[in-house]
Amino acid sequence: MLKKTSWLLATTIAVTFGGVAQADWKPAKPVEFIVTSSPGGGTDNFARVVQSIIAKHKLMEQPIVVTNKGGGSGAEGFIYTKVAAGDSHKLTFGTNNAYLLPYVAKLAYKPDELTPVAAMALDEFLLWVKADTPYKDAKSYIEAVKAKPDTFKMGGSQSKDTDQTLTSLIQDATGAKFIYVPFQGGGAAGVQLAGGHIDSNTNNPNENAGQWKAGAITPLCVFSPTRLQGGVKVTATMGWSDIPTCKEAGIPIDQFQMPRTVWLPGGVPADAVAFYANVLKKVSETPEWKEYIERTSQTDRFLAGQDLKTFIASDDAKNRKVFEQEGWIAR
Repeated sequence: MLKKTSWLLATTIAVTFGGVAQADWKPAKPVEFIVTSSPGGGTDNFARVVQSIIAKHKLMEQPIVVTNKGGGSGAEGFIYTKVAAGDSHKLTFGTNNAYLLPYVAKLAYKPDELTPVAAMALDEFLLWVKADTPYKDAKSYIEAVKAKPDTFKMGGSQSKDTDQTLTSLIQDATGAKFIYVPFQGGGAAGVQLAGGHIDSNTNNPNENAGQWKAGAITPLCVFSPTRLQGGVKVTATMGWSDIPTCKEAGIPIDQFQMPRTVWLPGGVPADAVAFYANVLKKVSETPEWKEYIERTSQTDRFLAGQDLKTFIASDDAKNRKVFEQEGWIAR
């Protein structure tokens, strides 16, 4: 039985949604947005979109400064946040790496030294292959991999991260066995797939959209309970809503998503958490945010308070199960 995460049980956020009450607390000096990725990455884009929306709609009186601290797969940023305990003027942007990184590496922070504020979107994952492959659906591709175990290469972003976790889940669900090949980011994995150096990858929509539009690669299915939202066609014949879910395509995995998360240091007042959650909720309701979600083909879902804690607990348990099975837990 997995040990429950005590920091989730201990965290109390004084926020009520739909209508989010405005907290009395307000920033008294410039606010630092700490980005746990390099410039130009998905988390960097996420934070800078939020910054621009706040500035445009004057949702905070104080200015915002963005700082990139992406070393160690984001650990640098979370350690920086831990050291700033009690400072309500440092808001950190990440993913589920905030609570998963300490499982796979010995780091100078623990998840309970961070305060969760909100999750603003869910990144989707798709199974992609090269466009000229003979496999036109997920079932035929998986059957080919099963017929020749440990010969097909599945590329992904880094080791012991979301892409490798999903690859492990696919193997368990189907019996297929891949050679997992890590790269420094999803963009690199997309380039390698387009060049034929790997056989497939599990990239997010935004990371492979350019290669798909150029006709170099094609998606087989999306690891979501429903098909992606519609919109303009990416290629002459297909758009995001035309991609089947992986479950309907023959891979028995209902859902695999990565949250876009926002954190404060530990020891901050509940009113500060409520203030930022309120601001971020307002950001999520703007036309600019809706455009960002559509452009990146993410799922628009805002979580805070108990809903956020419930999501984190479930995601933490699901990922830890894979980490334990694969022997990734740092001792």
